[in-house]
Amino acid sequence: MKDKPRELNENKLAGLIDMESEFKGDLTFKGSFRIEGFFKGTITSDSLLVIGERGKVEADVKVGQLIINGEIHGHLQASERIEIHNKGRVFGTVLTPRLIVEEGAHLEATCQTQPGPGEAAPSAKEPSDEKP
Repeated sequence: MKDKPRELNENKLAGLIDMESEFKGDLTFKGSFRIEGFFKGTITSDSLLVIGERGKVEADVKVGQLIINGEIHGHLQASERIEIHNKGRVFGTVLTPRLIVEEGAHLEATCQTQPGPGEAAPSAKEPSDEKP
């Protein structure tokens, strides 16, 4: 008898690097993933990555959504949004269509917002010679 394939639920935790754990390498996942320990390498997913308060990450990250409560260093790219909560510390480059930074968060990065999938880029207005 064949097992039924599990349905993917973005709200359920698919994986965890817990406190006092270290991982170095390439991480890919489906569903949401949480890091409370130390990770160094690359992270790729279309889903949600959460860096917990005790999490420390040194990585190039390309995910759907990123929520930061801990510390992260690297090139961060999210296709939907990046949230930096009040205890979050970000160092590096941030590229996302939506960036949310709570009061108290530390952000030391080059930031660029870009249109997400299916969104039109805002048009630059040409300066006109007309007076208002």
